[in-house]
Amino acid sequence: KLHKLNGGINTDTGLLIGIVSVFFVAILMSMVGRGGGNFYVPILVFLGLEIHQAATTAQFILIAAAVASALIYNKHRTLDWKLALLIEPPTNIGAFIGGYYSHVFTGTTLKFVFSGLLVLASLFMLRPVREKAYDGVKKKGYWYREFGGYRYAVPLWVAVPVTFCTGLAAGLAGVSGGSFKIPLMVLACGVPMRIAVGTSSAMVAATATSGFIGHALRGDFNPEWAIPIAAAAVVGGLLGGRLSVKTDPDKLKLVFAGTTLLAAVFMLANAIMT
Repeated sequence: KLHKLNGGINTDTGLLIGIVSVFFVAILMSMVGRGGGNFYVPILVFLGLEIHQAATTAQFILIAAAVASALIYNKHRTLDWKLALLIEPPTNIGAFIGGYYSHVFTGTTLKFVFSGLLVLASLFMLRPVREKAYDGVKKKGYWYREFGGYRYAVPLWVAVPVTFCTGLAAGLAGVSGGSFKIPLMVLACGVPMRIAVGTSSAMVAATATSGFIGHALRGDFNPEWAIPIAAAAVVGGLLGGRLSVKTDPDKLKLVFAGTTLLAAVFMLANAIMT
């Protein structure tokens, strides 16, 4: 299922390019609590992996980078485990279903779906994010939380169905869904950006694990590529987490919106040409 590039790049060279590329992407994505699957999948497809195998490998890379960055966020108390445990289960169910049934769709169809998800992610990142403070009035259907000196209210009637749909799409396309979870937590749930970034890292790892299992059961795992690239992602995730706790994540929003849109254009072009 591995194909050479049009330029004739061999497998060893392609793997080296993948390791270097994923290392830098992992740093940037870990800084904002996103998985980076919207970059990993196009990179792997470009280097010659078939789309389903690329999605599986991307999920494995996501797990490695997210776990590494989560360790840093947990140490600095910006990872709200209770919030993650509330939002993540429906996402995991959706990710497993999406990963297992990805073969229902052709590779070209998945590329178009993936491109659409990237466009949506870039629009979310371009939208101004304002932290919505909890006013202290308790209402039905909300879960109230205090963590890290912040108070926020999570609307369960919004969080549960939206996270399930996010997981379904993420597992199908081989991404983590972090691009959608952070806006959900900040815009809909009033979670402070820094807490949302740290918490998202843990949820990215959990969602990617579910999606990876679903894909791997179909025999799409390529350990020769996944393991060395994931090792680079671990180092990148650790560096990204350390940089994030010293940086305002909002400053990177426009950069990631632009690069995400470029990834969408790349994948769309790839789908049209195949």
